[in-house]
Amino acid sequence: MDSIIEKCTEQVIEIYEQFDASHDFDHILRVMKNAEEIAKTLQEADLSVVRLAALLHDVDDPKYQTVSRVSAKELLQSSGADEETAVRVLETIKSVSFNGGNEEEIVSIEGAIVRDADRLDAIGAIGIARTFAFGGARGRKLYDAKEKARTHMSEAEYRSKNTSSVTHFYEKLLLLKELMVTEEGKRLAEERHAFMLAFLDQLKREVGLEG
Repeated sequence: MDSIIEKCTEQVIEIYEQFDASHDFDHILRVMKNAEEIAKTLQEADLSVVRLAALLHDVDDPKYQTVSRVSAKELLQSSGADEETAVRVLETIKSVSFNGGNEEEIVSIEGAIVRDADRLDAIGAIGIARTFAFGGARGRKLYDAKEKARTHMSEAEYRSKNTSSVTHFYEKLLLLKELMVTEEGKRLAEERHAFMLAFLDQLKREVGLEG
């Protein structure tokens, strides 16, 4: 399995380096680190599936479909993964996306681990940095005092509006702590969530935002 992971890694580096800084290969490495940390607390997890899913989880992201020309399934096949492994990895990846709160059901411990690992990288100091990196890449405003955070969105609605970066905190990032699945994920999310709240409080004071 190590050779499959190595081959996948070689292929995805080139793909992710075409993405903006919020979803580049450094993001993948951080998610991998988070996933391995969480997996240590869950002995029944298949680490090979966890690592492959962490490596490939953003390849099919709709936000970057114009960049990536190859699917996660194709990468697994070209790296020598058998059918059973490919199915388990793709099933795990399917569990990860937030999609405006329209999440897929988690059907495996590996799915829970990679979902929490990815969400940890969406919050805290690194989450703040990634939010503004993505917003800058997409031409989003830093904040909009008149903009109201949306709730109960469909996936299409979530992806369709170019809301400000600060609004994104209220539509996604501040919700993630309560959506963590693993006990270790919940523990690690606490400090990061608190840091985001402190950041937003300071931002409000500096720019005069309400609410």
